[in-house]
Parts: sequence; structure tokens; C-alpha cells
Amino acid sequence: MRAPCEHLKSVPNDPKPRQGCGPCLAKGDTWVHLRFCVACGAVGCCDESPNRHARAHAATPGHPVARSAEPGEMWAFCYPHDGGIELEGPELWA
Repeated sequence: MRAPCEHLKSVPNDPKPRQGCGPCLAKGDTWVHLRFCVACGAVGCCDESPNRHARAHAATPGHPVARSAEPGEMWAFCYPHDGGIELEGPELWA
């Protein structure tokens, strides 16, 4: 098992509920799942959603990591390194 990348070593615990993908709401679009940026809290839709706003936001310098905003999901994903971690344990997945 490989170690988490430098972006995933300090993911904050932020259980606040999220209401929706801002860019999708503004356009009247829908999404599959929500992700939020751990750097600024911006909410975006997942890669399974047509617009992939979370991935687009991760291209912003200094915003590489998103957490799941889905109830009961405790994981984070680093877009540049294409890998993630479960936040309740040390397991790494990619």
C-alpha cells in the first residue's frame, strides 16, 4: 500500500451538509454526487455528473483536494495525483 500524497496528509474534518453544485444550480442542471473543496469549501458535481465541476475547480492552483459531500461518506480525493483516502482509517485507494 502506498502512502498518501502530500495533498492528502492534512484533510480537515468538515461534516457540514452541502446544498448543491453552485454552477449546476445556476444553469438549471442536475448532478449525480457532490464534492467540496477542502481549501475553500466550493461545492461541485462529481466526475459521473455531466459537468464535472469539482474536477474543473481542482485545476485552480491551491485547490487540488475534494471531499465527498454525500451523507455518510468519509473520503477525500486528490485530483492531480488521482488517488484518495478513507478518512476513518489509514487505507489508501486509487
